[in-house]
Amino acid sequence: MSQSLPTISKGPLTLTLNPAIGGSIADFTCSVDGRDWPVFRGAEPGRTEVTDMGSFPLLPWVNRIKNHGFDFRGRHIALTSDPAVDPSPLHGHGWKSPWSIEQVEESRCELGFRYQPGEWPWAYSARQLFELDGQGLTIWLSCTNEADTPMPCGLGHHPYFHCGAETRLDTKVDVVWTIDELVLPVEKVPAEGRFSMVDRKVCAQDLDHGFGGWGQRTVISDPEWPFDIAFSSPTARFFQLYSPPQGGFFVAEPVTHANAALNAPEADWPKLGIQVLEPGETMTLESRFEVIAR
Repeated sequence: MSQSLPTISKGPLTLTLNPAIGGSIADFTCSVDGRDWPVFRGAEPGRTEVTDMGSFPLLPWVNRIKNHGFDFRGRHIALTSDPAVDPSPLHGHGWKSPWSIEQVEESRCELGFRYQPGEWPWAYSARQLFELDGQGLTIWLSCTNEADTPMPCGLGHHPYFHCGAETRLDTKVDVVWTIDELVLPVEKVPAEGRFSMVDRKVCAQDLDHGFGGWGQRTVISDPEWPFDIAFSSPTARFFQLYSPPQGGFFVAEPVTHANAALNAPEADWPKLGIQVLEPGETMTLESRFEVIAR
């Protein structure tokens, strides 16, 4: 990994960031007996797409928006998509934009991003603060409405994990939304059967679903790893899992709102996790990724 990228460390943990590529995490490793084990899937040398990185931030919305827009207080917000990426507007702006390095210390790094109004009509600023301790990584992702009118907002993280036939995921979720061919939600049903997230195999599951009633802690394990990975958040009530049928990796996301929540009536936004920020108001997602030695 290039030495020009900001790198922080604490104990056995090392985190390398790539601010220019979506404010992303390029590499997150844990040293065990002289070997660096991946916590997140690391970016391979020469890779330059944000989806090649280990994780990236989601803001000011998470996942997809139906029909290229939504209505908010008498106004229609029309949004475009990138057909090469997804037919729907996806994951907001942070992952598609360069971030600035605000501060780097031995075990802490802060990145910043500012958005000037375009088709999304609100100015906002964002901040990521990464801090390592000996046991894990804590990330504070925040968004501040810098417009003079209220702005809807949602936040999330998009970490990639390696997986194999025996990789397991264990978490509590109550409900799941079935999806259509555009990966947009259709029906909310109990998270049972193939949608249960209780101590299940997680690789090559052909899932790309959003879940509600998340227990705010998820544990990932594999008998070939020297540690388990646990992530938690006191501020996220929703969980997204992408496990493509070809296997090799999966994505497990702590997020503050449900997929396509912006398309619901504003009266439903609080229960779906959308927060409306008044001018000058800030929303923060705190997430922790812990490495648990066996």
